[in-house]
Amino acid sequence: MEHFIKLGIAPEIIEALSAQGYTQPTPIQEQAIPAALAQNDILGTAQTGTGKTAAFSIPIIQQLMGDAGRTKGIKALILTPTRELALQIDESIASYAANVRLKHAVIFGGVGQNPQVDAIKRGVDIMTATPGRLLDLMQQGFIDLRNIQFFVLDEADRMLDMGFIHDVKKVIAKLPTKRQTLFFSATMPAEVVKLSQNILVDPVRVSVAPVSTTAEKVSQSVYYVDQKNKRFLLRHLLDTSVEEIPSVLVFTRTKHGADKVVKDLVKLNMTAQAIHGNKSQNARQLALSNFKSRITRVLVATDIAARGIDIDELTHVINYEIPNIPETYVHRIGRTGRAGNSGVAWSFVDREEVPFLRDIQKLIKQDIPVVAEHPFLPGTHVAEANDAKPFYNDGNNGNQRVARKKENLRKEGKSAAPARRDSNFSAPARNDRRDQPANDAPKPKPKTEGPPKPFTRFKPRD
Repeated sequence: MEHFIKLGIAPEIIEALSAQGYTQPTPIQEQAIPAALAQNDILGTAQTGTGKTAAFSIPIIQQLMGDAGRTKGIKALILTPTRELALQIDESIASYAANVRLKHAVIFGGVGQNPQVDAIKRGVDIMTATPGRLLDLMQQGFIDLRNIQFFVLDEADRMLDMGFIHDVKKVIAKLPTKRQTLFFSATMPAEVVKLSQNILVDPVRVSVAPVSTTAEKVSQSVYYVDQKNKRFLLRHLLDTSVEEIPSVLVFTRTKHGADKVVKDLVKLNMTAQAIHGNKSQNARQLALSNFKSRITRVLVATDIAARGIDIDELTHVINYEIPNIPETYVHRIGRTGRAGNSGVAWSFVDREEVPFLRDIQKLIKQDIPVVAEHPFLPGTHVAEANDAKPFYNDGNNGNQRVARKKENLRKEGKSAAPARRDSNFSAPARNDRRDQPANDAPKPKPKTEGPPKPFTRFKPRD
């Protein structure tokens, strides 16, 4: 732990880091922690998986150690785009501050606010929040930001992508001008740069693993496959790699697509769960917990929900559908190959997705190797009744049920019910029916009493 000690970290935090198995600081931690402890603003360019949570939370914890319980109100605010990432950060803070008397809480939408409000009333030193719920509780008068000493904006580019940038600006407007600000983003689009210039004062710049640089220890491969055959290729890879792939994170572009992949895998008796924006927060937390504990082998996620999935032992990421935003690909494969471990990223590419692949390769400045041999190359016809089993209820479709019924009737010496009309009969078009001869029109039934009325032609109903 001497490398952490050299960074100026307090013994209480060093002890907590040691208990968590930390031995060597990451490059972003080496650059950011001393600068933050010197009370400088930080402008950090770092993608997920580089250790930036410790880089910004450890200096805050250390600087608040002497103020524990003295000053009322929230002293540090960490703003992050997703619920999962907020929970992940709060869990990390709990670990780093295990030997320090500081209160921390996490607030986010999608769940009832009462437990969060109760935590705020009991007192919070460090709060991790998503923008929507934070603004909501501020408007209700439960949160006051006047005593904020430290403000962290994490995943600023993702805030922009998700449309939270205006909410972020509303929160910043309520912060005291005298504060320390730590600003982190994987990419620096123009609006994010402008925002950083407005809220940072003479910042120290730290940069690690720019977004165009993918993790060096991640082995990448492309599988060209028709969209309709992706499910079969996924099954094939998982079936033939049970020992090599104890857990895998599968990415889809849509929530419906994630649910569909899970449904297909469950039919194969594989443990799989989906995590996306339409799932309740409890369902998302349960799916993530099951995945981390290896109860669930396959976690299928959309890009937004995947933020906050931080699993050091994750070996494989599969892009079931590659993203149409090149930077998103880098974030996806960055979920594996973390903490110095190696990783594997496979991408399924349909003909319509080839332009997305070109954009990705242009961004990362390398050609991703193509797997030339696999059972479901483009143009491969899959006989659903056999090869797709058990994705389809083999032998249970409508035509086969009718055929079996007829066969059973034949064996019993009975005939099937006669057809309602001759197979060669072609009904006239609806618009031509009023031109039929009168004799073809349906005859009204005569009354049982009295002589029948003379027949009159009537107009068929449209």
